[in-house]
Amino acid sequence: MSNWLYKNKEINTIEDFPEGTFGFIYKVTYIPENITYIGKKSLYHNSKKKLGKKELEALPTTRGRKSSTKIVTKESDWKTYYGSAKPILSLLKEKKHDEFSREILQFVSSKKLLTYYECKYLFEHGVLEHPTLYFNDNILGKFFTRDFASQD
Repeated sequence: MSNWLYKNKEINTIEDFPEGTFGFIYKVTYIPENITYIGKKSLYHNSKKKLGKKELEALPTTRGRKSSTKIVTKESDWKTYYGSAKPILSLLKEKKHDEFSREILQFVSSKKLLTYYECKYLFEHGVLEHPTLYFNDNILGKFFTRDFASQD
């Protein structure tokens, strides 16, 4: 498995990220065909966890309904992540992890900016206009590669 690189420096642990990093913009390249995927990845994700009996009993008594869940923050799967594009996932099923390079383009400090910078990179690189160079086939679920077919 290839490690994440940022300016030719390996990123192996959460401590390798600058303080205040929420996530990052990345570029994954399938080396044999030189096809790239640009995306975003959060370092943490939240999930709801049901409270046990003891935790529920320990809650202070308040009027209204008690919450029976709590939000738990966990480190995401960023270390093993390659992207969500179907062609990438099928190549990974074929155990071709070592045929990819993974590069971090930018560290980002918030969820909102993560989406902004992903869009910025996708538009700047013209990913929808060059479907032979990029795995990306849409931006925000609003703009699609197929929209450019009539432009040729």
